[in-house]
Amino acid sequence: MLKDEKQQIAARLKDYCAQKGSQNKAANSMTGVSSATVSKVLSGDWDTISDEMWRTIASQTGHERKGWNIAPTQAYKRMTFLLTNAQRESLVLAVTGDAGCGKTEAIKNYAAGGRHVYHLCCSEYWNRRTFMGKLLRCMGIDFTGCTVSDMMDDIIDTLKRTDSPLVVLDEADKLSDQVLYFFISLYNQLEGHCGIMLCATDFLEKRIKKGLRTKRKGYEEIYSRMGRKFVKLQVINGEDIAAVCAANGVTDPKAVRTIIDDCECDLRRVKRAVWAKNMEDAQ
Repeated sequence: MLKDEKQQIAARLKDYCAQKGSQNKAANSMTGVSSATVSKVLSGDWDTISDEMWRTIASQTGHERKGWNIAPTQAYKRMTFLLTNAQRESLVLAVTGDAGCGKTEAIKNYAAGGRHVYHLCCSEYWNRRTFMGKLLRCMGIDFTGCTVSDMMDDIIDTLKRTDSPLVVLDEADKLSDQVLYFFISLYNQLEGHCGIMLCATDFLEKRIKKGLRTKRKGYEEIYSRMGRKFVKLQVINGEDIAAVCAANGVTDPKAVRTIIDDCECDLRRVKRAVWAKNMEDAQ
């Protein structure tokens, strides 16, 4: 790995440590990275650090090898506004948007630029212990040997002591009912102390409202705590896509129009098309 890239990763790690609050918390929040390694990277003692470790740190701190410039689409600006207010005012929000509209990109960028933002990208296989372990790791807390009750106490105690924390459950529609019920517990004990955001596609709204109709256990409580409202993000339009293209070096009107026509309002497809166009132009 080249020295320039190592310097970029070290700079990103420094920001990451500031975001987490300390080097130890940063190390605890990563898998396979010790506090001693973090200290070595930040002090410039790189001789014993393998390329594999550099890549491990890079992947977990948000460093990207391929440069990508973010364009402030309408959905991106709306998402940033909601995140800012949820954190500042300790609000509980449920936000929905189409797949590929830039929800996760906005969350990642917001979390990277501030402190006390705990972003979890949820998965179907999570049980209660997995969920709490992921949240504790994100918070930089060692939970080795803890029971489920201990883990919950650590989460609540830490968030209550933290200045304006924000927990973002991205792709929350993938969570099982068992884990979603923890949302109720978090709200009950952290109301007024911590912002909580559930973010997903509109499947989350359909699931919650179906649970209300069928009187499924816990769904009335969940819906009430999110303010009985789902905030919808704007659909990506041609103007947004053109802005993304321009921010990443594609300005030819014909090429931009082709990307707009082919991407189906999905920024993941836009990203691939822009990279392909830039590679074509470089040849």
